[in-house]
Amino acid sequence: MNNNVYLDIGNSNVKWKFQGKYFEVAIDAFAIEKLPKSSKIWVSNVSKKFILENNPYVHIVESKKKYKLLTNSYKEPNLLGSDRWLALIASYEICHKNSFITIDIGSAITIDVVDSMGNHQGGLIFPGLYKIRQTFNFFPVGLIENIHNLGNSTQEAWSKGTIGLVVNSINLKVSELKNEFPNARILISGGGFKDLEKFLNFSYEYHKYLVLDGLELYAHNMG
Repeated sequence: MNNNVYLDIGNSNVKWKFQGKYFEVAIDAFAIEKLPKSSKIWVSNVSKKFILENNPYVHIVESKKKYKLLTNSYKEPNLLGSDRWLALIASYEICHKNSFITIDIGSAITIDVVDSMGNHQGGLIFPGLYKIRQTFNFFPVGLIENIHNLGNSTQEAWSKGTIGLVVNSINLKVSELKNEFPNARILISGGGFKDLEKFLNFSYEYHKYLVLDGLELYAHNMG
């Protein structure tokens, strides 16, 4: 049985995969000593909170120029965030010879596009809902069922305005990309998806742990 740990350290949460099971905690509650004993720990780390170098059991993943036929568009491949690269690897294995759009919804939202030949076309990064709401965290936030009408209280106006800003950005960009890549499959990942799902106006597949799945694939194929 595979005895590796696959560890995704984000800006808000830490997730890991061990023997086919997924785990997740807030970053402030995580300690590497709490991980199960394993042969090796494969890590995607986009947080400045944890420094894991100089540990012989830990392998920090950096983005590469290629994974099979998947080609990184960055001139300096390692500057593409490892979380984005690993999500693209998992998406590539799911979609294989189809073009695809990968959307990761977390503290930041990333959108990346790969054509049917495996060429990464580039991507976008913008703040997620939680980060936007932190800018005026003294405004109250409530549950929203409809983002297409106006709010009649500060709570309603702020809640509708912020979620509408994020959702409309995603919906508009996907619409533009689908004009250019009409056959592209859309894969969504990330824990922030649940806040937005009922407002998205396009067809998609949800894979919550694309980064971890990509990390396991990376370790198996390139480790």
